[in-house]
Amino acid sequence: MLAVVAVIVAADQITKTLVLASHSAAQTTATGTGFVTIRLVRNTGANGGIAAGYPVLVTLVAAVIAGAAVVLALRARGRAMAICLAAVVGGALANLADRLLRAPGFGRGAVVDWIHLDALNGSFNLADLAIQFGIIGFVIALLAGEHSRKARQSREQVTAR
Repeated sequence: MLAVVAVIVAADQITKTLVLASHSAAQTTATGTGFVTIRLVRNTGANGGIAAGYPVLVTLVAAVIAGAAVVLALRARGRAMAICLAAVVGGALANLADRLLRAPGFGRGAVVDWIHLDALNGSFNLADLAIQFGIIGFVIALLAGEHSRKARQSREQVTAR
């Protein structure tokens, strides 16, 4: 699980650093054409800009979510659930690092979003993808586990008769 977290944090921070290095702060034009473009956005809110303008609140909520994901990952019943939750933790920690360490200051920093989907008119980063795919994977693993448990119970009931 630690390896998954470390890879996600490293990949997210490296890509953000590369995008920041290649785009000046004054640059507003997007790089790329078509469906996906690179567009530097500094997001003080949560995913999609929710609660923008309240960076301290968003930072506190993100820290609580990251902590809850760690607890759930440590208690996960299966490897798939643990890996998916580790992806959520990695994404949350990567974005939390932005909030804590980037300008304008501790706990008030903006997350660097840079992947822009023209169809959705929104920007995000690798950490956001890890969080979203981690949650989707966790739900699928949870439902698959529940389905397996019910199937096992049905077989046991048939065998008991």
